Amino acid sequence: MHFLVRVVLLFTAATFILCEAGTAEIVFQPGKKAKFVAPGEEEISETALELYQTAQAAEKHGNLKRAVHAYKNIVRQHPKDALAAGALYRAGELQEQLHQYLPAADSFRALVERYPNSPNFDEAIEAQFRIGEIYLNGKKKKVLGIPMGSALDRAVTIFANVVRTAPYGKYTARAQFNIGLAREKQNVPEMAIEAYQAVVDKFPNEPVAADAQYQIGYIWFTAARKGTKDLAATTNAKTSFQDFLLHYPHSEKAAQARANMDLLEHKETTSSYQVAKFYDKQKYYRAAVIYYNEVIRQQPGSTESNLAKKRIDQLRAKVGEAALQPAFGPGEASKKKQPNQGARMARGESPKPGAANNESAKPGAANNEAPLPAADTDSSLPPPASLGPDTTTAPAPSSTLPGTSQSSGASSTPGASASPAP
Repeated sequence: MHFLVRVVLLFTAATFILCEAGTAEIVFQPGKKAKFVAPGEEEISETALELYQTAQAAEKHGNLKRAVHAYKNIVRQHPKDALAAGALYRAGELQEQLHQYLPAADSFRALVERYPNSPNFDEAIEAQFRIGEIYLNGKKKKVLGIPMGSALDRAVTIFANVVRTAPYGKYTARAQFNIGLAREKQNVPEMAIEAYQAVVDKFPNEPVAADAQYQIGYIWFTAARKGTKDLAATTNAKTSFQDFLLHYPHSEKAAQARANMDLLEHKETTSSYQVAKFYDKQKYYRAAVIYYNEVIRQQPGSTESNLAKKRIDQLRAKVGEAALQPAFGPGEASKKKQPNQGARMARGESPKPGAANNESAKPGAANNEAPLPAADTDSSLPPPASLGPDTTTAPAPSSTLPGTSQSSGASSTPGASASPAP
């Protein structure tokens, strides 16, 4: 009888222990709702060393989420312990391995902010840069399959953290450049130019500064190609490319910058020539000569320039030199041209005679000669040369864990060119 009682008691105790070990916790806190905690995710109240050993054991058995939880507990419960900085860095590494990129970037950011003397400081900056380029290349965070915000905004935030926390680091200039590239891809040219200009101003000796200066010119160049109403686009593009050639004459993009400037010059010349022809046909010869002279000044030696010279000689012989003298200088003619007829002719609109030149554009004697041959009015510009593919420039993580998938490839140096935003 006593033996049976002992057997029943032992069986009951064993059943109670096994059930207790596999049961999840329900945590109650005053003033808060009850929170369910899955088995193995309970808050562990141990010393830093015990938590570290728990994390290592979880890693060994492949339970990486459990390991991250234990490493994070060290930082929460024992932030001043000697193991805290290393635990935080290891948590970030495991989160990146689990493709939890935003939490990983946050862990690396917290490391460089809270433990700037950590031996893993540089690696944490590098890891942030690597994750930023993952988002720059289009990855989106999803919750239950629903995109949550723009990946490019996340890239900007991560790169901005790199610039802020390591202002003189190895990846700082490139991170600042990537902010501009992200803004360019978002079609926010003003913010892109601001970011690129920061690279030129703060990191003029870095290889990526040349790329930044070129991109500034390229953004204005694109605006001019699209026929923007901002008449400063062509001027700003030319100025930016001139600055680029002045400071980086041996850059691999120097030839393309010169070609872009030639295209802009030709477009501007064609526009002036069209305006000149319009006034010529309307017998406003004085105004026509002003624009013919602009053509000669803008692109001497071009086809349009040679035709303009020929036509000026014809008009001079027809109506006389005095009738063609402008009431203002060529510089003023250029200024008066831009906001009025020149702009409208560039957009294919008909200018209003007399609007730009007032009294100085009065017609001279009638001209009965046949009009000049039509100029080549195809001012469309070919697409610029490729600046290279979007590639991750940060090296792979220094320590590769079993089963880690490489999320970035090192195919170029930090100074490599990046493709302009489409």
